Amino acid sequence: MTRTILDIHILQTVPPSNLNRDDTGTPKSAYFGGVRRARVSSQAWKRATRKAFNELLPPEELGVRTKKVAEALAERIIARDKSMESVAVDLAAKILKAATGSDITVPKRKEKNEDGSAAPESSYLMFLSRRQLDALAELAITGSGPGKDVKALEEHLKNKENKARAREAVDTRHSVDIALFGRMVADSADLNVEAATQVAHALSVHKSEIESDYYTAVDDRNKDEETGAGMIGTIDFNSATLYRYAAVDVDELRRNLGAGLREDESPGTPVEKAVTAFLEAFITSLPTGKINTFGNHTLPSAVIVKVRDRRPVSFIGAFEKPVQKSEEGGFLEQSCRRLAAHVPELEKQYGLTKKDSDRGWVFRVGEDTKALADLGPGVTLEELLEEVGAEVARRLGSDA
Repeated sequence: MTRTILDIHILQTVPPSNLNRDDTGTPKSAYFGGVRRARVSSQAWKRATRKAFNELLPPEELGVRTKKVAEALAERIIARDKSMESVAVDLAAKILKAATGSDITVPKRKEKNEDGSAAPESSYLMFLSRRQLDALAELAITGSGPGKDVKALEEHLKNKENKARAREAVDTRHSVDIALFGRMVADSADLNVEAATQVAHALSVHKSEIESDYYTAVDDRNKDEETGAGMIGTIDFNSATLYRYAAVDVDELRRNLGAGLREDESPGTPVEKAVTAFLEAFITSLPTGKINTFGNHTLPSAVIVKVRDRRPVSFIGAFEKPVQKSEEGGFLEQSCRRLAAHVPELEKQYGLTKKDSDRGWVFRVGEDTKALADLGPGVTLEELLEEVGAEVARRLGSDA
C-alpha cells in the first residue's frame, strides 16, 4: 500500500547551553557509537514545537494539555452563561467523568485549604482540543436544564445516548497538536489517539563533554569594604552540532483530523496546513532550558526533507562513527560530507532512488553545507514550506 511519509533531517549547531537537563541539572547525554554524545530528548523538542504552534496556528486549531481540565472547561461554560459561575466547575467535573471515565476530584494535597477554594483536577494530564472543550460546555449547559443544576446533569447523563454524545465530543474534531503528537486517556483506551509524528532524540554527531561554569553574584548593597560574593554556584553545560530527525505519517494525520474537516475546505486542506505548521515549527523551534543564562539562539544550518511512499528512514547511521573536527575546527562541514555520502548509498542499496514518487529538498546555509547540494533541489524556508505543502495536497488529492 502506498503511503505518504515526511522525513525531516536537520543539522544544527548549538553553542554552550543546557537545553534539556536531567534531575541533577546536567545536560542530558547518551552513548552512541561507543562515545558519549550530547542529547536533547524528543519530549523537549516536541514541547518547543507545540509552543511554536501558538504563533503559527489560530487558538481554535490547538489543544490544551492539563490536569486542571475542569477549570478550563468551566471557563467555557461561564463564557456562554455568566449566571452559571457558581456551578460551572461542578458541571465540568461531571461531564468530564461521563466523557472520559476519569475521576475529576480535588487532589489530596489541596484538600486542606481552609477556604475550600481548591478546584478538582484529573489524576493525569488530559489533552483536549479547544473545540472539544466547547462541545462539552454546550452539553453541560443543555444537560443541567433550566435550573442549571448539577443533579439534573447527573440524571441527564444516565441516559446512554446523552453519555454517548459526551464521549463523541472528546473523540471528534481533534486539534492539530493532538493529531500530530497523539493522546492517551488512561481510563478510556478507546479515546486514545495514535500519534502521526515520531520525533527522535537529538544527538550530537561527535563526542561531547560536559563542562561546568562557576559563577558568582554580588550583593548590590554591599559597600566597597565588604568583599565576597552574595551567592556562588555552578551550572553544567555543553556545546554540540546536533542531528535532529522527525517523521510525519501523513495518512495517519489525515485520519486523526478527518472528523474535524470543515465543509468549505477540500479534504486535504487541514492536513496540508498541519504538515506545513509542523515543518516550520520543528525547524525553527528551540527548547528553552537555561536560555536566559546562555542565550543560545541558533537556527539550523541544514535541513533535508524527503517525502516517501513506504516507510520513514533516519540518517543517524551516518554518524555512528563520531565526526572528527576539521583542520580549522568545527564539525558542520564534515557532518555534511558524511550525509552527502551516506544518503545516496543508503537509498541506492534499498532501491529508494528507483521510486519516482519519492521527492526531496535541501535547505542550507553557508559554504560548510555545500556538500549537501546534490541531495535535492535547493530551496529557502519559504519555498520549502510551499513546495512540501503542495506535494502533500497533490498526494492526498490523488488518493481521494
